Amino acid sequence: MKITPSKLYKPLFLEKPRYIICIGGRASGRSYAASQYAMLQLLSAKYFRCAIMRFVLGDIRNSIFQEIRDRLEEQELETKVEIRENTLEFKYGNNKINGIGFRKSSGDQKSKLKSLASYTTVIIEEADEICQEDFQQLDDSLRTIKSDITVILLLNPPDKNHWIIKRWFNLVKSDVDGYYNFELKSTEKDAIFIHGTYLDNVANLNQKTVDNFEKYKDRNPDHYYNMIKGLVSEGARGRIFKDWKIIPDKEFDELPYDSYYGLDFGYSGHPAALTEIKEHNENVWCREILYEVGLTNTGCKGNDLSSRFEDLGLEKGSSVIYADSAEPKSIEELRNDDWDVRPAPKGPDSVRAGIKLLQGRNVFYTESSTNIDNEAQNYKWALDKNKEPTNKPIKELDDALDSIRYGVYSNLNQGFIGFV
Repeated sequence: MKITPSKLYKPLFLEKPRYIICIGGRASGRSYAASQYAMLQLLSAKYFRCAIMRFVLGDIRNSIFQEIRDRLEEQELETKVEIRENTLEFKYGNNKINGIGFRKSSGDQKSKLKSLASYTTVIIEEADEICQEDFQQLDDSLRTIKSDITVILLLNPPDKNHWIIKRWFNLVKSDVDGYYNFELKSTEKDAIFIHGTYLDNVANLNQKTVDNFEKYKDRNPDHYYNMIKGLVSEGARGRIFKDWKIIPDKEFDELPYDSYYGLDFGYSGHPAALTEIKEHNENVWCREILYEVGLTNTGCKGNDLSSRFEDLGLEKGSSVIYADSAEPKSIEELRNDDWDVRPAPKGPDSVRAGIKLLQGRNVFYTESSTNIDNEAQNYKWALDKNKEPTNKPIKELDDALDSIRYGVYSNLNQGFIGFV
């Protein structure tokens, strides 16, 4: 068997850190190199147990699983290895590669990973799709003493606020406004970083493919600098709200307009989020005043929404609160406790209608509204298979944003609150 890895990816084969992070633009060859590495280790004499992983289990078959199969066929070794298509498994002697998803389907809300204590290697494709909590659960479960443990992350550059960037990298301003180069933190002694673009793999690319990549510079600069050149973007790809501005809390207090409130119910998995909102003409000002899990609606003095409303200075009967109409029981409980809680109008396309409404406003939020800030920077459209934004928002990190949407959308449809 003869394997010649590209010069760029030789550290993948020669070094033994716990984390190998391969980030770059499209067609940089990182999946090819990772599949070479997996095949080589599978066929070696030493103990090897590898998990090839993606966010959704079903996506593995046509990606890294097929890549490894292709490498075996190139070496005419596919008959030497037991390949189980239905279970996404390669087996050679006692060595194994298994396909494992963080979720069985895209609709699953919670990771259902079993312990990977016996695994020596994990290869995660599209690692930017994995949340920090899921990765930590995986990382903590890897503890075999039979071999060194290696975790290989393969991904296009995420935005600057992504946990992978914050954990391992320092940002370096590039010469392109809104984009960053990045370098491994000097404190990360057990990690190596490999950055590549199509220019590192151009010998294996069709010239028309190269020409098409370069055309993106003019017709879609965001795609070019992030997905082709492999730079870290200022905001999440597909980010929905890009131009919201931060103001001092004092400025919010001094606005001469009545307040109304938006409420997104929550309990254990999600926080209850209450936002104070002021409006005038095309301007919307917001202040996060509640973002907390474990609150009932009423009847649990000091640990329920009704008590929190009073503590925050809302007035029964006069403070208008627009809330998620999907929870009529919760609304009725608060109304029975004399709060003016009104169901936000909903329809088949009300989420996108609310988003469109907010996109057409000048939105400001206070500097104390840390959760609004975090959500606004990370709330994004789902991406299609080509990493292009769709018109479907990802339903996560949106509790405070939902409370704003309920408030502004409802206020538009139920009457404007004007000057004091």
